[in-house]
Amino acid sequence: MTLAEYRGLKPSRDQEERKEAHEGGHPGPAEYAMIGAILAVITAVEVAVFYLDLAQVTLVVILVVLSAIKFTLVALWFMHLKFDARLFSWMFVGGLTLASILFVVVLSTLKAGLW
Repeated sequence: MTLAEYRGLKPSRDQEERKEAHEGGHPGPAEYAMIGAILAVITAVEVAVFYLDLAQVTLVVILVVLSAIKFTLVALWFMHLKFDARLFSWMFVGGLTLASILFVVVLSTLKAGLW
C-alpha cells in the first residue's frame, strides 16, 4: 500500500501510467527461473573448462569471459537494469569493460605473467 492509497488520495494520471508501465515490463517467475537455469549452465561450463587440459592463458580468458556474461545477466535481470533506462545498463556494462581493460593494462605493465 502506498502513502497515497493510505491517505485515500487519488494518484495523478502520470503516476498511474508510470505504475502500469513499470508493472507490465517486469518478467514473471518463469523468466527468473530461466535466467537462473542459464546462470547454472554457465557455471557448470566454467567448472568443466577448469578440468580441461588447456593452456593457462586460454583458461583464464575463457573463465573471465564467462564470468563477464554472468555478471551482465545478473546486473540486467536481477538488478532490474534491463527495465530501466538504457543509460544505466550501458554504464554498468561499460564500467565492467573499463575495469577489465585497466586490469589487463596494469598486469601487463607490471609484467605479472599475464602473457
